[in-house]
Amino acid sequence: MFTGIIECTGYVEKIEKSGTNTIFWISSPLSNALKADQSVSHNGVCLTIEVAEGNSHRVTAIEETLQKTNLNHLQPGDIVNIERCMVMNGRIDGHLVQGHVDCTATCMEVKTLVGSWEYTFQFPAAFAPLIIEKGSICLNGISLTCFNVTENSFKVAIIPYTFEHTNMSSVTIKTEVNLEFDIIGKYILRMETLKKFS
Repeated sequence: MFTGIIECTGYVEKIEKSGTNTIFWISSPLSNALKADQSVSHNGVCLTIEVAEGNSHRVTAIEETLQKTNLNHLQPGDIVNIERCMVMNGRIDGHLVQGHVDCTATCMEVKTLVGSWEYTFQFPAAFAPLIIEKGSICLNGISLTCFNVTENSFKVAIIPYTFEHTNMSSVTIKTEVNLEFDIIGKYILRMETLKKFS
């Protein structure tokens, strides 16, 4: 479980194929603090640390993960948002995030404002019931508040700190990002759906 508060960014050192899996070697300031079997969020995707050596660590994404996330677009040198799993004895500064990406969204517009940036994203309309005005959204692992929500799009505002300390500065028009919708909304929708059958 994560909070959507990015600890640092890393970059892709090397990519290897193993059958239908893809192996990523990531270099980051946190790599030397990691150990095998830990769950770490990479662009919002929960992946298991397999090896940690010096300033690098290795993770593997299976075919299912590659099909549902933007990890299959990563190239050597690309920036990745990193967050270790949450500790249950402190404040949750973002919101509860599982690291289980629901779908990807495409950036449709970027506006540079005075002191901030505004991004518009388009997502599959099938997920419309899971997003609400001023609700929480996890975008590439970042906990954000969405607004101007429609049946297949929403906007987020990015402050300078987030712009400088995550990979939002790399997001341009047509960039694909990972989305995880609020888990509370998922349970509510599930309960309402089941009521129809009872």
